[in-house]
Amino acid sequence: MPNKRPEKLSIIIFSGDFDKIHYALVMASAAAAIDIPVTLFFTMGASRALLASPENAWQCLPGGAVTNTGETGGDINNKFKRRMVATFEELLQACVSLKVKFMVCDMGLRAMDLDVKALRNDVPFEAGGMVTFFNDAFSNGQMIFI
Repeated sequence: MPNKRPEKLSIIIFSGDFDKIHYALVMASAAAAIDIPVTLFFTMGASRALLASPENAWQCLPGGAVTNTGETGGDINNKFKRRMVATFEELLQACVSLKVKFMVCDMGLRAMDLDVKALRNDVPFEAGGMVTFFNDAFSNGQMIFI
């Protein structure tokens, strides 16, 4: 039976909810660990997860569907850590070390009134738009919108 794996995984992260961004990092690190090239394209609310200030700005993100109690990303991350689920920072750094490509949408940054200079400097990223993202994709790849 032929291999059904995608040749590349391209993930658009639109949501600013912690749980969705966390799971995008799970997918990206898992795919990269088995040698599937991955691009993460952060846009709109998801761009806030990459802000350098306040430190670990992702902790202030809304929790998302994981909780309806108003918990923040930091609250959920602490629960994950106690349950021995990979934390946001562990996944982010795994993606960096596994050479996942990080892209940040220029339009999304402008729409959210964010400056590219406000993003973390420990995550190598490329700023661009949808044309840049589509040019990066593979014809036999898989695109996911979160």
